[in-house]
Amino acid sequence: MKHQGLDHFAICVPSTEDALKIWRDQLGFPVVCSEVVNGGVVRLTHLDLGNTHLQLVEPLTPDHPLQAWLAKNGPGLHHFCFKVDDVGVSQAELVAAGLAPATPPPHQGTQGKRALFLAKAATQNVQVEVTGP
Repeated sequence: MKHQGLDHFAICVPSTEDALKIWRDQLGFPVVCSEVVNGGVVRLTHLDLGNTHLQLVEPLTPDHPLQAWLAKNGPGLHHFCFKVDDVGVSQAELVAAGLAPATPPPHQGTQGKRALFLAKAATQNVQVEVTGP
């Protein structure tokens, strides 16, 4: 997989507003964008750290899988994400290498980007995502 560096690292949070009180208000990281994606089930908020973004991920529905993740782990680091030139091409390469599942298809990311999670079993249980057009 050819990548262009780190796009973001993501923290799963139960409340974006509460998280912003820390990351924006106390630490001073400016908000780049915030949007609800994937049919209204998750809010993604990006803060500018200078050389990458911090993504706050808030599940918005009670049955979203990240609700169970939060119940088990509490708020915290969920994944990191690499930039790629083409998510579809990267998915084919990653599937062929045994690093990503053939399904599901890429999901909606921030600002119209597409994104894909690698198989945690193939990355020593580290959640890795790739994003791009």
